[in-house]
Amino acid sequence: MSLSRAVGAIVVLALVAAACSSESEPSVDELTLMTHDSFALSEGVLEQFTAETGIVVNVLNSGDAGSMLSQAILTKDNPIADVIYGVDNTFLSRALDEGVFQEYESELLSTVPPALIADPRVTPIDFGDVCVNYDRAAFVDIPAPSTLADLTNPIYRDMLVVQDPASSSPGLAFLLATISTFGEEGEYTWKDYWADLRDNGVLVTSGWTEAYTAEFTAGGGGGDRPIVVSYASSPAVGVYFTDPPPAEAPTASLLDGCFRQVEYAAIVTGAADPVAAGMLIDHLLSVPVQEDIPLNMFVFPANIEAALPKVFTDFSPIPVAPAEVAVETIEQNRETWINEWTDILR
Repeated sequence: MSLSRAVGAIVVLALVAAACSSESEPSVDELTLMTHDSFALSEGVLEQFTAETGIVVNVLNSGDAGSMLSQAILTKDNPIADVIYGVDNTFLSRALDEGVFQEYESELLSTVPPALIADPRVTPIDFGDVCVNYDRAAFVDIPAPSTLADLTNPIYRDMLVVQDPASSSPGLAFLLATISTFGEEGEYTWKDYWADLRDNGVLVTSGWTEAYTAEFTAGGGGGDRPIVVSYASSPAVGVYFTDPPPAEAPTASLLDGCFRQVEYAAIVTGAADPVAAGMLIDHLLSVPVQEDIPLNMFVFPANIEAALPKVFTDFSPIPVAPAEVAVETIEQNRETWINEWTDILR
């Protein structure tokens, strides 16, 4: 081989090595993680990622899940974040249709149940079941409800408080649960169900905080409604924040007609460094972070290898057959369903 050819070969090999290195090693020293306002991890969790990688994570809180996604869509041509956490299955199709995310397969995806996996562009991080909850103390002399249909019984008149699906994520999830349970066709549909709830004195608030902490009898705000739309983890939360913790949770979840919300993390299309962004997603799905999630965000980890805190295993049963509505169906009908719901409750 001539000297010129040898030099050329060395140059080519160097370029290939550099290209491979650029594909597998991060090229930035900071990332922006866009989240909803409910995002919370213990102090030191994201700092551990920095210690391991040298990459600082800047958290950008962006309102509720819907507001966060709208902001991501509006800025998609000039992204303001590298990774997004908190888009759930009620909004997922909108995000995918807008091309906000790019494909990524985490090396830890094998630890996630297939039922939580929706699309190659998003990685499940946690899930929570929106369920009807009730205050046990209010149902000593009368039976507590056990199904969604029970809530239309006059015995529960003026007891239920729910959230507006136009402004609240759990409100939308509960609306979807009723659509899945009662359907759109037949002698008795979800519209008939909501008309019956209206006639039975259902109260609608703008969000979860107003419903649970102000109107719910067990929410601490002096409310007079003993039935509320909340989460299957709410009874565990009630125990966790009571000192000393009671032997029995003061509230209980009605496991009929729950709707499972799955929250995802994804690399933003146009992220400054997809390799580094993927490393952050892997960190969010790692066991230490997954085990930190339940007592900070009060949802369940997606990684099956993560151990649950005892208060969750004791007081938060996971619904075995939650209501289901396909993400594509939600996207196609969300606005129509909300408008129809509004007309009924008006």
